[in-house]
Amino acid sequence: MNPTSQGEITTSHPVILPIMAPRLQADAHPGGYLDLALWGSGRLGRIRFSKLAGPYVYGPNRVTAETGGIFVAQSKPVLLIRNARLEGIYPARRCAWWHEIDKDSPRTKIIKRNNRRTVVIGWGAIIVEVNNGDIRVAAGASEEEAEAAFSLANDAIVEEAASYVARCDLAPKADPVMRSMVMQGAHAAFSSIRLDENGVFAGLAAGQAYSAPARTYYRDGYWTMQILLKLAPEAVRDEIRLLAKGIQPDGEAPSGVILTGPAQSRAWQNFVLDCKRNPEKYYGKPVPEHHNRPGDWWSDHFDSPLFFILFLVDYVDTTGDRAEALRHWPLVTAIVERYLDLAGPDSVLPLKPRNDRDWADNVYREGLVSYNLGLFVGALDGVAKLGAGYDPVLAEKASETARSARAEIEDKLFVPSRDGYADFITPDGFVEDHLVLDSLTLSRYGAISKTRAAGLLMAMERALEARNNRKQPYGDWGVLCAYPPFKRASDVRSKTAFPFRYHNGSDWPYWDGVYAEERIRHGLGGARYALVRWWEACLANGWAGAVEYFSPPYGRGSLLQGWSGMPAAVVLKYGLEAANAENR
Repeated sequence: MNPTSQGEITTSHPVILPIMAPRLQADAHPGGYLDLALWGSGRLGRIRFSKLAGPYVYGPNRVTAETGGIFVAQSKPVLLIRNARLEGIYPARRCAWWHEIDKDSPRTKIIKRNNRRTVVIGWGAIIVEVNNGDIRVAAGASEEEAEAAFSLANDAIVEEAASYVARCDLAPKADPVMRSMVMQGAHAAFSSIRLDENGVFAGLAAGQAYSAPARTYYRDGYWTMQILLKLAPEAVRDEIRLLAKGIQPDGEAPSGVILTGPAQSRAWQNFVLDCKRNPEKYYGKPVPEHHNRPGDWWSDHFDSPLFFILFLVDYVDTTGDRAEALRHWPLVTAIVERYLDLAGPDSVLPLKPRNDRDWADNVYREGLVSYNLGLFVGALDGVAKLGAGYDPVLAEKASETARSARAEIEDKLFVPSRDGYADFITPDGFVEDHLVLDSLTLSRYGAISKTRAAGLLMAMERALEARNNRKQPYGDWGVLCAYPPFKRASDVRSKTAFPFRYHNGSDWPYWDGVYAEERIRHGLGGARYALVRWWEACLANGWAGAVEYFSPPYGRGSLLQGWSGMPAAVVLKYGLEAANAENR
């Protein structure tokens, strides 16, 4: 795949076009199939059509072929496949793999009328019409929503698709690689803004793979909203209000908040109950054993409450809307008290229990975790700033705790041999001292000195930029999130059990953005490698969208990941000169 001077991508071979609009989502392949889903409802079905002839030009939610293409509307859940022949409609049997179909479930209904097909299943509807060589596909949580979407004319769909591509083109003066990266990063963030069937904000989606059940995350939402703070601040405000619903009175919060529609919600709750009653039935499958409340997606994540405070801090800094912080101040107070209570003896630093519940959710990090401690200091500084003049007692406590935390972090976690900070130190004294990109929270939130931060960034340049690390076996492919691999097999599970996979060394574009921004903030240059190397890998592999993560031996995670818009956010915040500056 090759980037064009207009920021789109050309290829002679058809690849998957990941689609996300406010309601509709899909995997579309010009080779002849469309897997359709709806936010809050889940999978709806597959539509097959005749192959579109190449070459192809890919843009956000659009692919044009030699004659025809696929075009997605924004205002309604409807898309157009131009110059193709319909070859089949295959309704989904389940909204998700966990959806149990019983004898009382509504049966699929297919209504044929001339050149139109209406498919009604228990959790949604599809309308497909063929007319003059075009296939129009509308979807909805109900027939009524699908009918309303179907009313959008073909030309209007094409026009909305073009307008959306233009909306995502935020760096028109950049070179083709950088311009296309920013376009796709903006698309990942914009498309994360989801709506319900009544047009009401329904969360920032983490990506395509997070709609069954539909949910929104604290950490994913935080990094995704960095590009939205100025471009869509109302969505950031509404996301804060949704996430507030997941904060418990004691300051605990889940990984994410579930936001399903009625039909999917019933199916999900039935699945959760069945898991608890018949655990042997789901052996070896991902089941919700930690979903302690109906609205929780993976209860009690160590980093989530801290991200809620940081959400408020960044939102107020950008918009000046202090009323939003005051609206949630009781939650802020509960969160601060929670982390103060988690401190070890003769310490102010909170101790993480031995579990896999922060962003590194395949790793049993325990005790003092640099990533979480950076968030902790940033949250304390934010409370001190937001609370000044409103809650001076809490503000002063936060300020004093932050000062003590900085001293302790320097004393306990700095690893001179790495010129960095320990990933984690357990209460019994074990030290995982490899370099991890997520320890950049220490730099981002001022938990360490500028001198130490610069040293950490240069150590990461040597060890985590694949182009400089000759000990890893895969050449120049991106920025590793961890190196060397984890010392103890007992600390990792699932995908992360393999070196260079997932949290054990994959390239995560959102961390690339954080790394690039810190290099820019500390005047070190060299940001471009982190900003675009991952995207060059996407182009080389035929991944037409911002990936969640990847590594050479194991491939990619999901497409259209919202927080992978972070590199684009950095380019827009600091400009092309800073983004392209060479190493100091």
